[in-house]
Amino acid sequence: MAQKLRTCRQPRVHEKLSLTAGICVGNEQGRSVRRRALRVAVAAAVTLTVAAGLALTGCAGSPRMAALHANCTTKGLRWKLTVLKKKPHSPHRDARLSVVNTGEQPCVFRGFPAFEVHLGKGPESAARGHGRIMPIDLQRGGTVVTSLRYRDCRPRTAADDFRISNDVAVVSAPRDYPGRRAVEVRDEAGRRRSMDVCADSIWMGPPQETAE
Repeated sequence: MAQKLRTCRQPRVHEKLSLTAGICVGNEQGRSVRRRALRVAVAAAVTLTVAAGLALTGCAGSPRMAALHANCTTKGLRWKLTVLKKKPHSPHRDARLSVVNTGEQPCVFRGFPAFEVHLGKGPESAARGHGRIMPIDLQRGGTVVTSLRYRDCRPRTAADDFRISNDVAVVSAPRDYPGRRAVEVRDEAGRRRSMDVCADSIWMGPPQETAE
């Protein structure tokens, strides 16, 4: 009996410290694992929130946003028509049609704008859109640019079978042809000039949003 009592001794001081240290290390490791798991969970939640926000708001031209806003109107846009310098030996000349959303709210620029050059009440040359287009969700102050290319008449000659010359063009926003209006033709320096078109159609590229 005495021998059994001698074997059931109390742990020494250093053994208690070792046991306590082991427990502390285990608890610290557990807390570290929990902290890492919490950080991972928070990061995942933030990622999902950002992704959901992007999916809801969309980008410029996003069909999601296009479904939320009204179409742009001709009168709600500021128009600018610039004829560019002609390339040497080319029968064509490029021009740029720029619009700025001056309305209080975003609007959707949905398609090709109308563009026509008239000779009085007689013949006209109208733009025809080419290329794939997407609706552009145009914020207030945002700019859309459309490229134009036309057959330029030879200077100082009346030999061309079809010739239309005018220093204004008729334009309208997509799907707003009844609201069409006149816009002055300018060169790159801002000087008034004419468009001399020797074809009954004008090439028009897809509208693009720019930071202009």
